[in-house]
Amino acid sequence: MPPRSVHFNGSVNLPDGETVMREISSRVPTGVRRMTDGETGERGYWISFQTEKFLAMPELRSVTVGQAYETAEEAPPMPQLRLAEGVSPDTIAWPNLGYADAYGTSFEVFRALQEDGKIPAGVRFQMQYPTPLASMAGTIVAEDLPGVAASYEAALFADLDQALTTLPHDRCAVQWDVAVEFGLLEGGFDPSSRVPLAEITPGLTRCVDRVPDDVPVGMHLCYGDYGHQHFTQPESLAMQVQVVNAVVSAARRPVDWVSFTVPQARSDHDYFAPLHDLRVGPDTELSFALVPYHPADQPPGTTADQVRLIDASLAGSSSGPRDWGICTECGMGRVAADDVPGLLDLHREILATHQDPD
Repeated sequence: MPPRSVHFNGSVNLPDGETVMREISSRVPTGVRRMTDGETGERGYWISFQTEKFLAMPELRSVTVGQAYETAEEAPPMPQLRLAEGVSPDTIAWPNLGYADAYGTSFEVFRALQEDGKIPAGVRFQMQYPTPLASMAGTIVAEDLPGVAASYEAALFADLDQALTTLPHDRCAVQWDVAVEFGLLEGGFDPSSRVPLAEITPGLTRCVDRVPDDVPVGMHLCYGDYGHQHFTQPESLAMQVQVVNAVVSAARRPVDWVSFTVPQARSDHDYFAPLHDLRVGPDTELSFALVPYHPADQPPGTTADQVRLIDASLAGSSSGPRDWGICTECGMGRVAADDVPGLLDLHREILATHQDPD
């Protein structure tokens, strides 16, 4: 089965949400099931949106400023914080974390465009949240991390609850961005301090289960994207498959979609073979990063080989063959603005090129 759908992982380097939605709708007229607002403006550099808020909190004080995860020159400063003297995690008064407000505003744009016929009926508005661990793991010193992370998780979940109280459940969806977890699982930040999957699964399961049953929820599996470079190169899909299997098994509700990282140079059997072990239900939508950030650098025929290998691996898995979709490895927030239209067009072209012959 060739790819039939398109998934957008979140950020898009365009001026505002309306521009993002109009560009996606005009350039990718079919296959879009959920619409991102592009995480534009102050949300544009992922968890920097949260760390800027942390820096203004009297309960936290700065210890160092550096780059916690990756070392690309364009990566923003990343503070490391600790509890201020006399503060305990249960007395932290978190500020307005801002996601619910931003998505409430963007949904009104989405609603207007959909009612005007610019966005097809049936497409849902997609909200992207970093997992609680993402904003905490490299930001809070180790001795304070357990208590502060638990307190922050409650605040982030409350922000999600607020968004879902405001927005119609039949028109929205929630994605959890799972990136820092892979750095910990793979030893990508510090090879000497790998974290076992059993320690990561409960947090991801809580994220999935926090979303009400009548709102689709998905996971974006990410290996980092500063300068379009991963914090470590995945050797195969094995760790991603293990994470999905663990969360699906532990969660009380279904996971509705998953997007997988595929480095654009990988078109070998070994990379995709772990899909044989994937255990998800027939209604879980799968998307694979077959839309390269640098298509001119990709050898001819790579995408066709990737499509063939995904189909063969899924056909032999316990999850079974199914329709699946395409995406970029991460979002498009760090793509040069002038390159965004071409990347959007590439989504459409890949779908058209790899359709079943009549």
